[in-house]
Amino acid sequence: MSRSRMYQWCTCFGEGRTSLDDEPKSGRPKTSTNEENETRVEELIKCDRGMKIREIALKLEIPKSTVHEIVHDTLGYRKVSARWVPKILTDDHKLQRV
Repeated sequence: MSRSRMYQWCTCFGEGRTSLDDEPKSGRPKTSTNEENETRVEELIKCDRGMKIREIALKLEIPKSTVHEIVHDTLGYRKVSARWVPKILTDDHKLQRV
C-alpha cells in the first residue's frame, strides 16, 4: 500500500469512518440477473442441454453476458461434449446416472 493511500485511510478514519466496506454506490441496480430469469434459463437448459448461450439470450431477450453469468456463476453449469452439465453433482444427479 502506498503512503498516499495510507494517509487517505487515516484521514477517513479520523473523520469518523468506522467500516472498511465500500460505501453504497449510486447508479442503476442490476435488473437482468434476478430469480425469474434464473428460473427461465434453467428451464431452457433442462429442456435442451445442447442450447447455446446466444440462443438462450435471444429467446429470453436478455444480454448474453447476463445469461453467461447466470449459467456459469449462479446455476453452476459448464459445457461438456456440447451439453450443459452441473459442475457439482448432487445426490439426485448421481441417482439419475445409475
